[in-house]
Amino acid sequence: MVQLTWFDNNSWLIELGGKRVLVDPWLVGSLVFGNAPWFFKGERSTLLPIPEKIDLILLSQGLDDHAHLPTLQQLNRSIPVAASPNGAKVVEGLGYETVTVLGHGDSIPLGDRLKITALPGAPIGPLLTENGYVLQDLSTGTGLYYEPHGYHSPQLQQFAPIDILIIPLLSLTLPVVGAFVRGQEVALEIIKQLRPQVVIPTTAGEQAPTTEYSGVLGSLVQVEGTIEKLRRALEQSKLNSRIMPLIPGETVSVDLQPRSVSRS
Repeated sequence: MVQLTWFDNNSWLIELGGKRVLVDPWLVGSLVFGNAPWFFKGERSTLLPIPEKIDLILLSQGLDDHAHLPTLQQLNRSIPVAASPNGAKVVEGLGYETVTVLGHGDSIPLGDRLKITALPGAPIGPLLTENGYVLQDLSTGTGLYYEPHGYHSPQLQQFAPIDILIIPLLSLTLPVVGAFVRGQEVALEIIKQLRPQVVIPTTAGEQAPTTEYSGVLGSLVQVEGTIEKLRRALEQSKLNSRIMPLIPGETVSVDLQPRSVSRS
């Protein structure tokens, strides 16, 4: 069984393969880039409890909205961390005891059932590409893919089909810059390629927000696309993947049809 808790934005608790993996946690305090709240500030309007019994913290990026310092400072430093090279620098600086750096193509086991593989994710500037992740329950064959910015590596093909995708379904854009989170313009194609049973939106959803943004950058961000438009596109393409938006703070069990366990 797979259980998922979305904490809004990019933050998730994934329960898979008998393990509890906390992904890109922002659970306390404000989100400020570059110590400049006038430029961008996020405030959580609803405080959610920090989950207990975490087996691993998984960081896809080293930016503040993925490796959130106030949250990481509050978590127990003895919890193991697996992270992109950029994310690993953040937790190493905080004194976390066990940090595994995952380059693209690297894998680690978590217990005897769960395998986590890092793949290329979002480009951050011209010289840095962060991580996306495939999590596989080796005993059931269940696979889950997470990437929060809509940059999906061709290397994903080797893992197809993947049962659950946690990806952006809406786009976030800025004037001149364009989309920095790519949703519907890439979501349909990756769903066709990976043939998931369930697709779950991350980063931006259509639910009532639990985060309020301010500052110059926050006022310029625009959300584009709708979940309903993507549902119609899936129907037109005769794809059976179901879109399952979550409500922040609620834990849901994801019902899946069994598949073969013969996965790499």
